[in-house]
Amino acid sequence: MIEVDQELAELMSAVFVEHRRKRSTAPDRTTVPTWDLALWEQLDEVGLARLTGSEASGGSGATWFAAAELLDAAARFGVPTPVVEHDLLAGWLLDEAALPVDDARRSACVTDEHGIARGVGWASGAEKLVVAWPHAGGHQVADVDIADVDVTAGVNMAGEPRDVVAVAVDRLTGVDVPPGVIDRFGLRGALARAVQSCGALDGAVTLSVSHASAREQFGRPLARFQAVAALVADAAAEAALARAATEAALAAAVHSEWSAPNLAFLIAVARSCAGRATSTVVRNAHQVHGALGTTQEHGLHEFTLPALAWCSEFGSVHAWEQRITDAAVDAGADGLWPLIVG
Repeated sequence: MIEVDQELAELMSAVFVEHRRKRSTAPDRTTVPTWDLALWEQLDEVGLARLTGSEASGGSGATWFAAAELLDAAARFGVPTPVVEHDLLAGWLLDEAALPVDDARRSACVTDEHGIARGVGWASGAEKLVVAWPHAGGHQVADVDIADVDVTAGVNMAGEPRDVVAVAVDRLTGVDVPPGVIDRFGLRGALARAVQSCGALDGAVTLSVSHASAREQFGRPLARFQAVAALVADAAAEAALARAATEAALAAAVHSEWSAPNLAFLIAVARSCAGRATSTVVRNAHQVHGALGTTQEHGLHEFTLPALAWCSEFGSVHAWEQRITDAAVDAGADGLWPLIVG
């Protein structure tokens, strides 16, 4: 990711390396997942749980560059965390609504007019839910105890909590927020998933390089076979392209404070590149590993399954590519280049 303080980056990596060391077995995907409270307590103790929250509200006051490094590190080490939902969405939405923030574990969602939201990340195990819902032509936001919300547990392809939430919004007392807040909620979630995807893809490529170098067939390493080398090279190139597009969108978001006129376009490009790269990297990584990579005991699925799952969250690849097409057509021949470079 974009350069951040080296000591902070090393701290993040150390937390996830230690977590993996203590986790002696692969995650059990047959049980209903929830928050890893030991890991969450550790993240909270070192100021990573609310990394971008304002210092006035108890956060660390860091930028999205630092948050991206945290998400990237967690994905590269195959450690699922609810940082996106708790910090980048729930905590931010409370700040935007000028509502108080405490140390409770939170997720966030935008419901329909009936108070229903689907695919809500990590609502299972949260203590509070920051809810936004349509109201009088705009949206209102409230911080709701999870006991007052009907949560139907579910999971995505990677086994992470993705729940159905039902809220009696007509009984809530909310705070009005401008329309732009809800738009940015979606963009923030989409960019966060692109960042996580880059970390997961890099993890899969790293495993593939290591496996191809160490595994021998017919008396020589797999990496010496031209077909295998081509699979790894293609995967690495696609992962690098996804990272470049994601870093461009991230830089535009941070430097413009999420107000760049071409920001939605850049995030759409990042999501498109990450989605296309996922198809190539997952296919090639599993081909390089062969049957070994399909087993529960091998760590490859800890990168490939999340990457596949994140492709369809906060908008599908098709939806984001349709936004690119629409933006390009609207810009016309004379406006396309300015749209790309901002």
